[in-house]
Amino acid sequence: MLRELIYERLKSILSEQEIQYDFNIEVPDEKFGDYSSNIALIGARYFKKPPIEVARYFSEKLSDDPLFSEINVAGPGFLNFKISKGYYIDILNDMLSKEQNYWKPEKNDIKVQFEYGSANPTGPFTVGHGRQLIIGDILSNVFEFLGYDVTREMYLNDAGRQIKLLARSLWVRYNELFGKSFELPEDGYRGKYLIEFAEKLKEEFEDKFLEKWDNETEQFFMKYAVSNILKMMNSTLSKLDSKFDSVVSEKSVIEKGLVEKVLEIFRNKDLIYKKDGAIWLKVSKLINEDDKVLIRSDGTYTYFLTDIAYHYDKYLRKFDKVYDIFGSDHHGHIPRMKASMKALDIPDDFLDFILHQFVTLKRKGEVVKMSTRSGDFVTLDELIDEVGKDATRYFFAMNDINTHLNFDLELAKSKTVDNPVFYVQYAYARINSVFEKAKEKGIKFKLKEDIEKLEKEKELNIIKLLDELSFTLKDTTEKLSPHILTNYIYGLSEKFHSFYAKERILDEEDIAISNARLNLLYAIKIVYEIVFNLLGITAPDHM
Repeated sequence: MLRELIYERLKSILSEQEIQYDFNIEVPDEKFGDYSSNIALIGARYFKKPPIEVARYFSEKLSDDPLFSEINVAGPGFLNFKISKGYYIDILNDMLSKEQNYWKPEKNDIKVQFEYGSANPTGPFTVGHGRQLIIGDILSNVFEFLGYDVTREMYLNDAGRQIKLLARSLWVRYNELFGKSFELPEDGYRGKYLIEFAEKLKEEFEDKFLEKWDNETEQFFMKYAVSNILKMMNSTLSKLDSKFDSVVSEKSVIEKGLVEKVLEIFRNKDLIYKKDGAIWLKVSKLINEDDKVLIRSDGTYTYFLTDIAYHYDKYLRKFDKVYDIFGSDHHGHIPRMKASMKALDIPDDFLDFILHQFVTLKRKGEVVKMSTRSGDFVTLDELIDEVGKDATRYFFAMNDINTHLNFDLELAKSKTVDNPVFYVQYAYARINSVFEKAKEKGIKFKLKEDIEKLEKEKELNIIKLLDELSFTLKDTTEKLSPHILTNYIYGLSEKFHSFYAKERILDEEDIAISNARLNLLYAIKIVYEIVFNLLGITAPDHM
């Protein structure tokens, strides 16, 4: 990879001087060169010389290196590099030889878990869940591609008050089908999906539970509601072309005795106490925050306690790193979870949180209102049905996770180049059409032959961008936001569409240059297939 080659060259010069410090290799505006570095700006204090002199020193040391056709010192001391054409051709040859393996490192032994989509199973996935599901799915794909041992997991909060409210809400709807009226709980659920469940219940059990409400009935309705909601969730995941490797329920965490184990550890460390009939964790002893309740005065566990136990279980399962993906409203949960991990003697870098901003649906410029409990919401199923799986996934991925997402329904459905997912898929379909036209014209594609004919700036810049996929994937794992990947593939599409418009790719009078450019397109095609697969969108043969 070109960035790595440049970095190694510069690092080697630092080693000769017995100096070590970190610096960056960046892609500047094309008029300045192929790559640039701030090594001289940072190194001025180490060399005890002005940055411009340090930059000249590096430039002179690298002047005979065949990797570079040109090295310039710019501004206050930036180093700008032009890569030799021969290296670009060698890189393209390597890509064509190794195909996806050019960008795919060997497997490593690092076990990573992504937890996302976790929720009270009280209704179908909403649009709000959609962004989180896609962030988790794509990040899992990227880590897996880069050789990590990845587990995708969803946690179900199926042991709390919300499930009791759900059960009672369903029971009320069931009784209504027999003309019996009971008041829905104040914080109950009003979605039409409960009416559908109630109709199924009536068909299966007739009037067995009519006007009957006791502990046994409540347990049945809790189990029935959760079971049917899980079926709905799995159906949506299938539509979204997404999956979990495991689903862990809050109930199972309690039943495994993990809560008691955590309480025992805290007790032995004198980290819990009783007040007002409740059991509290001495959070204030660990961080600058108020103590938190673990067990309420009525004996029920708080979400905080069961979540600690669940994460302790993750540690026992020997994950090296776990990432929890939540909406930004979970910000307050982070410090106390980090503190509880420390109290369990779990390494500080074990647990990391990825918070994303929320989603607003817009139709013709107007906001589509959503409220889960009132039943007035757009399900993720409905969104997928309206705009399609590819647009759903791409649009959820294309904004930085730290920014609010305005999901434009009309744009997502449009078949124009203004729609980013259409624009990138159209580039891939165009490449396929070029290969079909080559066959029609009798131009035979010969892999890796004639590529030395590629010498135009546009061609070499595309090879550079293809090579940059490695950095893009690494950057995605560091910044933990899929928009880096969508930005990359959109940028590649811009370069390809421009190249396609301005250069004659198939020339029956120059078979060699035609074959050279077909080889370039073949490499582009490989990269599209990698990125589309990571994003979970279709690579269309035709459009």
